[in-house]
Amino acid sequence: MNVRVWGARGSLSAPGPATVGYGGNTSCVELELADGTTLILDAGSGIRELGQRLLERDPGELHICLTHLHLDHVEGLGFFAPLWRAGWKLRFWGPPSPTATLRERVSRYLSPPLFPVGLSEAPAEAVFEDVPREPWRIGSAVIEAQTVEHRAYSRVRPCRRSPPTRDVPPRSHALG
Repeated sequence: MNVRVWGARGSLSAPGPATVGYGGNTSCVELELADGTTLILDAGSGIRELGQRLLERDPGELHICLTHLHLDHVEGLGFFAPLWRAGWKLRFWGPPSPTATLRERVSRYLSPPLFPVGLSEAPAEAVFEDVPREPWRIGSAVIEAQTVEHRAYSRVRPCRRSPPTRDVPPRSHALG
């Protein structure tokens, strides 16, 4: 598994000289699993740069786990290039809600007046799923959801590695 942190800043992106060490983008972590599956944890402002890099390869399927729907965890989604290109399949996983589907909740942000283009206009195939209560598999990873108290209902927790893989590169220390 390869891990790359595209954003680790909380609440508000703050790019600039003072944040070079850890970065200025909000939450976004890319995991390339042992079987080649791409798993993205959160869609903060860091997902914009990740999306630009992903356009360098052929379109395919991406899994995006949204730990919760605070703005700093979804604010980059409208600028995620694969969402706006046909041929990509984006499978979103996020916390369930008794009142609205995950698609409906994400669409509230990706629609006027908060965003100039609605999610329904995105050319990519976007599938939205509530995270299951039991562990589930994405590619070679087993994902386990747990409720987390963070002034938002959250059920996604980073994956357990299965089978064991090589260590995370030293630059990715911000995951801890």
